[in-house]
Amino acid sequence: MCGHLLNEFPYLWRMPEKIVILDFGSQYTQLIARRVRELNVYCEIHPYNHLPAFDDTVKGVILSGSPYSVRQPDAPQVDFRVLQEQFPVLGVCYGAQYMAQHSGGEVVASTIREYGRANLHFVNHSNPLLADVPVDSQVWMSHGDTISSIPDEFEVIASTDKVKVAAYHVKGTKTYGIQFHPEVTHSTDGTTLLKNFVVDICGCTPSWTADAFVETTVADLKEKLGDDHVIMALSGGVDSTVAAVLLHQAIGKNLHCIFVDHGLLRKDEYEQVLESYRHMGLNIKGVNAKDRFYEKLAGVSEPERKRKIIGAAFIDEFDDAAHAVQAELPEGVSVKWLGQGTIYPDVIESVSVKGPSATIKSHHNVGGLPDFMKLKVVEPLNTLFKDEVRRVGKALGVAPNILGRHPFPGPGLAIRILGEITPEKVRILQEADDIYIRNLRESGWYDKVWQAGTIFLPVQSVGVMGDERTYEHVVALRAVGSLDGMTADWVHLPYELLAKISNEIINHVKGINRVVYDISSKPPATIEWE
Repeated sequence: MCGHLLNEFPYLWRMPEKIVILDFGSQYTQLIARRVRELNVYCEIHPYNHLPAFDDTVKGVILSGSPYSVRQPDAPQVDFRVLQEQFPVLGVCYGAQYMAQHSGGEVVASTIREYGRANLHFVNHSNPLLADVPVDSQVWMSHGDTISSIPDEFEVIASTDKVKVAAYHVKGTKTYGIQFHPEVTHSTDGTTLLKNFVVDICGCTPSWTADAFVETTVADLKEKLGDDHVIMALSGGVDSTVAAVLLHQAIGKNLHCIFVDHGLLRKDEYEQVLESYRHMGLNIKGVNAKDRFYEKLAGVSEPERKRKIIGAAFIDEFDDAAHAVQAELPEGVSVKWLGQGTIYPDVIESVSVKGPSATIKSHHNVGGLPDFMKLKVVEPLNTLFKDEVRRVGKALGVAPNILGRHPFPGPGLAIRILGEITPEKVRILQEADDIYIRNLRESGWYDKVWQAGTIFLPVQSVGVMGDERTYEHVVALRAVGSLDGMTADWVHLPYELLAKISNEIINHVKGINRVVYDISSKPPATIEWE
């Protein structure tokens, strides 16, 4: 099993220590991982029903929360006793309740749902888990069950006014359970508690940094790839760019990058990004394929069909470009690898716990290109979250204007033009979006926003311009704040800024006479409209 893990995550060959999080489907599981990594300790998430190899690099295990109740007959099950014989174990909410119930304790439905802020009025400071966690520390509760009794070998180490067993310790072991979420910011001393567990109890050394990742990853890529040639599609986004720079540091000109213009990028983006890549020293080839994409998309309105057409057309363009690269190589030399910018959430979601946490839609990065290309896949970033990718990019010297770019959908403006795509609609949207993004940058709001974009709506509205009535298009502006894109809230841009943007779009973009602002959050809405 250890060999399987190393094959799945090849860049862990020199990773000495890690924490394993077993996921029972909680919406907070990725947040636990992020908090642990912020302590400069590496960790991985694995579904409870797809256990990894527990080798000597594992220093501790965290059992996540869950949308299930431990009292349900179909509740997730795991043999935690085997784990606690080998490692320190921390159960969070469901994980804590599961261990208590299966050790002879009792879990019952709460008389009132325990959700929201609470304060610890009792804290056992002699217990290492709660060192430096003060009495009255605020914690975040989120559960419908509660532990009503614990076995004799358990001891209560923290309580709130309503929850006696807010935290427990199994005597004579390094096993702990907490009925609150230390990973959310509402738990004011949650980071301290996690540090106590990860560093002091598990004994992890906080040495997993961006610089260390670059050093080990480049060394591993050199070892893995040798003199082989790698081909990679770049999008202009953060992930593919940072992955390409890592590969470039390892194999230089043996990395062949392809940037396809499908005609659905932002205004002037193709030329600007191509120039940026060349300035970075990347071996890059641009493919202007916009007319071929427009032809294939003509008359198509259904969102999923648009995605599939763009995906298939991209594969055709990439395949043609890959053959052209192969034709330029010396006889007997061939491209053997496909580079991809897959990041860790893509990997997690591709093997997610089935049920409430199952993914809404498959991610375009995982799986990549079809089998007929017959290439092995190399994914230098498949152990990193988005914010970690940016830190690695900074360590590599990637330009801030690239690292700070907002996420942009693979199908581009195709899913921001609701309905049929035409070159004229693309032009209108590019012009409006350019004004929007420029104003966000000039006002200092761009870096405060996770993602912003303009949506071309399939409606027209009556307007008055001068002495003439108009009947023209409507665009919606979207700006959201988020940590990772899993949830998002709309950004409260100043009215004055929105008024300036609206006025400039209507006055300068022919074909638009109305601008609206989207004030929906995710969930229930998604960030993109299609």
